[in-house]
Order: sequence, then C-alpha cells, then structure tokens
Amino acid sequence: MEQFGSDNYSGICPEVLTAIIESNEGSAPAYGNDEYTEKISKKIREIFECDCQVFFVFNGTAANALSLASMSQSYHSVICHEVAHIETDECGAPEFASNGSKLLLASGENGKLNPTSIEELATKRTDIHYPKPKVISITQSNEVGVTYSINEIKAIKKVANKFNLKIHMDGARFANALVSLGCTPAQMTWKSGVDVLSFGGTKNGMAFGEAVVFFNTQLAEDFEYRVKQAGQLASKMRFISAQWLGLLENEVWLKNAKNANDTANYFASSVENIDGIHLMFPVHANEVFIKMNPEMEVELKKKGWIFHSFIGGSNRFVFSWNSTKKRVDELVKNMMEIK
Repeated sequence: MEQFGSDNYSGICPEVLTAIIESNEGSAPAYGNDEYTEKISKKIREIFECDCQVFFVFNGTAANALSLASMSQSYHSVICHEVAHIETDECGAPEFASNGSKLLLASGENGKLNPTSIEELATKRTDIHYPKPKVISITQSNEVGVTYSINEIKAIKKVANKFNLKIHMDGARFANALVSLGCTPAQMTWKSGVDVLSFGGTKNGMAFGEAVVFFNTQLAEDFEYRVKQAGQLASKMRFISAQWLGLLENEVWLKNAKNANDTANYFASSVENIDGIHLMFPVHANEVFIKMNPEMEVELKKKGWIFHSFIGGSNRFVFSWNSTKKRVDELVKNMMEIK
C-alpha cells in the first residue's frame, strides 16, 4: 500500500521506466559517451537557459558532497542551516569528500538561512586558526518543506558577494520548489546567484540518479575526476541519462512535482482542524510536518502507516509523484477515528 514515509518510497514513473526500456536496446559507449547523455545534457542546458556544465551521479549525498568539495579546500568552511541535510543526514560526506571542510551551522526560522545569520558566521573569526568561510549551502525546498523565495535567494547572494562566498543549492526536491514558486529554473538558480546545483531526480520519479549542474563553470574544472574517484561514474551511464530524458521531456518532472505538492496541501487542509493535530511549518512543497498526540502516533503505526519522527518533535509525511487523494482520505479517516 502507498505510504507517506518518504518520496523515496515511490516507484519509477511510467515515462522514466519506458525510457529505461527503450535505452536497453543494443549497445552504447560507456562512461557517458553515449547519445542519451549527450542529449540530456543539451536538454538541461535548454531548461536552465545557459551553457552550464552537467555531470551525473548515483545519489544526492554524492551530488552534495562532491559539489561542495569542488567549491572549497580542506581549510575552508561551508555555512548551512543547522537542520540542513548535509549536516544531519550525510554521515560527514561533505567533510570527507573535501578532505576536511568544516560545516558552520546557523539557525533561522522555518529551516532557512538568512543574511544576518550568514554574516554572523562569516565574520565570527578571521584568524588563521579558524576555517575560512567559502560556501553557503541552501536547500530548495528545504528540510522542513519550506521554499526560499527568489528575493530571499537574491538577498543571500548579496551577502555572499560581500564576503566572497559561493552558493550551492541542494535541490533534492528542486522540482517541487519550482512548481510551488511558479518561476523558471533559471530564475531560481543562476539568475539569483546560485553557482552550483544538486539537481534531484530520484525523489521525483526516477529509480536512481542525480545531476550536478555548474552555472559557474570554472568550478567544474576536473569535476569528472572527482566523480570517478568517488565511485560515482556509471559505466552504463545511458541508464541514468535515459531516465532524465524520460523525466524532463514533455515536462513530466513538473507534472510529477505538482501532484506531490497538491496531495501534500490536500492532506494539510484535511488535518489542520482535527483536535490534537498542529501543523509545525508552512506547507510549500510536498512535505507536511505535524505535531500529534503520542497515542495517535502509536495507533497509526499499529494500523500499518509509515511516517517518521522529525525536527522539533514533529511527524513528517511526504507525498510523491503517484500519491493519491484516496489514500490520503484513508489516512485522515484513521486519524479521526483515533482522536
């Protein structure tokens, strides 16, 4: 049965699965020298309206860690929010990949960095005994399901310029944020000052695979070597690239994200007036965080529902490309029976 523990729980969307099957015909050059990789790289450049450099890896942790390693040296630091995925869920991979770049943690309402918190960390110390700030990393949409507005990203860029910092965007749920804001990919990234994007595909209908997109192409120098050294260079690259083609052609990625977002909002509106339930954060994308009484949490899990305890004592429900209102109604019905 469909669950709401994570959008990683969902299967492969039909368009992606078809693309994989079609790419399986015959043989193709290995390590990204195939026609599928060439075609999808061109497609991504068209979508972002610029001559960006594009690389493919297996998962989001690699996309983030290798991106940050390309932007910083071992004696540098990365400013991120205290609940950022690179801090809480990647087992030290950013530090490992960069040979020691330190993560500097800032607070901020609704899981978002702000210019003030960034400046405080960027100016906290300037002596040689402290890792030099070099990168700002933001998540879009972020770890509590909230999006940065275009103006907020531009404000972060302004403080980044002030202190000569680069901007990395963790876009594991990039499509969900894009649909929520109703802007273009270019507007949400390089036109607002983002240097490098970890572009997520797995959470939006792919089996596996993420893209690393360099808008600041100077930072991409020798990145292919990082990918190879980290064990992220797919020998049969066409099966990652073909998935991306299935996702991005005919705007499937936006359709998938819209369904996930719409279902999340439907769930939020269905539970917000139930006694004992409180929405913890604004619902901007495909994640809903609620506070519920312990009895309801226990009973829902006894009934077979899968969801996870999360930030601030909340419970997180995540909606996917194939989530249905019918299944949400079943969950809400169980919640109302328990209360």
